Amino acid sequence: MKIYQQSLTEMKKIVKRYTQQTTDLKIETSVREILANVRQKKDQALREYELKFDQAKIQDFKIPAEQLTAALNEISPALKQALEHAKRNIISFHQMELENGFIDTRVSGIIRGQKVTPLQRVGLYVPGGTAAYPSTILMAALPAKIAGVDQVIMVTPPQKNGIAPAVLAAAKIAGVDAVYQVGGAQAIAALAYGTESIPPVNKIVGPGNIFVATAKKQVFGQVAIDMVAGPSEIGILADKTADPQELAADLLSQAEHDKRARAMLITNSLELAQKVSQAVDEQLQSLPRKEIAAASVADRGFIAVMNSIPEMFALMNEVAPEHLEIQLADSAQYLSLIRNAGSVFLGRYASEPLGDYLAGPNHVLPTGGTAKFSSPLGVYDFVKKTQFIQFSSAALKADLADITQLARTEGLEGHARAVEQRFK
Repeated sequence: MKIYQQSLTEMKKIVKRYTQQTTDLKIETSVREILANVRQKKDQALREYELKFDQAKIQDFKIPAEQLTAALNEISPALKQALEHAKRNIISFHQMELENGFIDTRVSGIIRGQKVTPLQRVGLYVPGGTAAYPSTILMAALPAKIAGVDQVIMVTPPQKNGIAPAVLAAAKIAGVDAVYQVGGAQAIAALAYGTESIPPVNKIVGPGNIFVATAKKQVFGQVAIDMVAGPSEIGILADKTADPQELAADLLSQAEHDKRARAMLITNSLELAQKVSQAVDEQLQSLPRKEIAAASVADRGFIAVMNSIPEMFALMNEVAPEHLEIQLADSAQYLSLIRNAGSVFLGRYASEPLGDYLAGPNHVLPTGGTAKFSSPLGVYDFVKKTQFIQFSSAALKADLADITQLARTEGLEGHARAVEQRFK
């Protein structure tokens, strides 16, 4: 891995090259055409795109419910146990995110409040292609169910040998209401606009490739989305007390996702940096997804050696990584120094894959520096809030002068007259 020894100012410039989001105009144009075609031709367009992109001839997009049940019976007892274990932890964590509305009656004659309402229908995109992701189904569907969403529908690309039983079993365990075999930008279009087979949703969640991310961005406004997720990222803050072999393994755990994934280590020890770089090279040799991980490390991975721990945190807050491991002595004491990160892993035994699969906090996280203003997927993503007010005649009359003053200052005479009408 590349090792940098630069000032904090210079390193902040360098990390921008690794974390900034880029726009591909060719993909933007291609996705826009796909969305328009699906909106117009609906199922017919979906079938044409699935044949073109996935080499799949689809007659019925919906997977029969009994196939989900059969998949649950087909997977190994060990996998079923692991999925159920993850489900329990995800539920126990996300139940604590539930929000209640409120009513304020402190002033006589005035009632103000807010009600929290679950979304009616949510679409979940689950990637296919180079890997199957049953964990993503649990992470996205279970918070929606906890929130009280009426219907969770899932789309995932068709596979030559059929959708993996682990994926269908996870959908069954998570309580997904319907599964459709369609992927890519065309699946996002179907969820946004609806087709003869697939109903339109209120919100689309879940990760995907650049075509899926671009499509989500373009349909935003027609529907809500969770985020425009980019390639996976891991940032590690470590000092000389950390184990270089463990750090290398954690870096590779994210590099193997995608050639565009980002693996970053920031330390105050040149010796550790050199050992980790060597360990990454060694561990790559036996990694099954070596080609993907090697490209990620070579093109987008780096190690930065800083002068002090405060500089390390200042730089990592600039990176704003999706996953952040703090492998420093007494790591928990540094949590307050983190301002920008999707999910934080404290100490040697909080390896990033723990969060991917089993701990309970969500693994659908902001990427590409968007942790500076975005949050992990949670129950709060599946509800909407409505305000309400009720005033008595006396309460409104007491505020009449201020309301009409503000209305006429803004040149909105109709606003002023609407309130005055109550007292004529």
